[in-house]
Amino acid sequence: MQLRNIMAFKEKVHSIRFNQDQGCFICCMDSGVRIYNVEPLAEKAHLRIDMVGSLAHGEMLHRTNLLALVAGGSMPKYAENTVLIYDDLSKKLVLEFTFSSPVLAVRLRKDRLIVVCRRQIHVFSFPHHPERLFTCETRDNPRDMCEVSPMASSDRRILCFPAHKMGAVQLVDLLTTESTVSQAPLTVQAHQNELACLSLNRDGTDLATSSHKCTLIRVWDTSRRVQLSELRRGSDPATLYCINFSGDSEFLCCSSDKGTIHIFALKDPKLNRRSTFSKVLGQYGESQWALANFTVPPECACICAFGANSAVYAICVDGTFHKYVYKADGICNRESFDIYLDICDDHDF
Repeated sequence: MQLRNIMAFKEKVHSIRFNQDQGCFICCMDSGVRIYNVEPLAEKAHLRIDMVGSLAHGEMLHRTNLLALVAGGSMPKYAENTVLIYDDLSKKLVLEFTFSSPVLAVRLRKDRLIVVCRRQIHVFSFPHHPERLFTCETRDNPRDMCEVSPMASSDRRILCFPAHKMGAVQLVDLLTTESTVSQAPLTVQAHQNELACLSLNRDGTDLATSSHKCTLIRVWDTSRRVQLSELRRGSDPATLYCINFSGDSEFLCCSSDKGTIHIFALKDPKLNRRSTFSKVLGQYGESQWALANFTVPPECACICAFGANSAVYAICVDGTFHKYVYKADGICNRESFDIYLDICDDHDF
């Protein structure tokens, strides 16, 4: 899920999103687009507004030279129903895809382009000889929920998005889907209420879901479609902006509009905390609570992801970058913080 239009930067930042290995992130703004490396933190590319206009959505293809961009914001140069593919090697737009409705998000694999509209998911071959393979009808999807497993070597290449039934997730295995014909739908009835956030691990074997209250996160086996764990973010409703698995799928992190990042253990759930009021709260108290958490100083909206050596990164809409290291006992230590990314001011463009 993309983080966008959240009361910071005077609405100049429209989305922030990690690439597939969570080692880079892309910022789409009224002033163009910037791409950063995470470790070490450094700007790697910058497309100015005179080149691409203001942008609403963007997606990196791992660390390659290809970017998918969608116009938006105050000074768009292109239509909001068009996906543009920019080649940073040739420094020009090389492909264009136009749809009948606005594009809400784009997802990329090294062999697929997935375009998210409000009630449809379009899947294309990519990047060589791109053609539409199939289109899936979805439940109304204003939150642009759609994820695809990124690993080309994985036995399961899963695409997931909201199914027609409330609270259900539809799974499509891209390995077994023929051109122009989608396979029989496979669904996970994840929640009783509307979905709020989805995430897949890199191999496509695990799916994480949250409903609109965002008090809990459920993790599912995509092959057997059974629940693996239920994790409690908190007791108060929140807006969840991001769920991410660690590279080895042993941990999961999430961030919300409360500015708090929660870290859960998946492979060794005994590390997660339990409520001390379990006898009073019943089933709620028996749920797994976070192994560790930290709150970014601005307490504003952010996205989060895992790095090496038990590091968790948070990138906030106020332009700050935060790095914490967590331990098995739940202690989080701040290693870097309040680093200003310089992504809000466009006076030099």
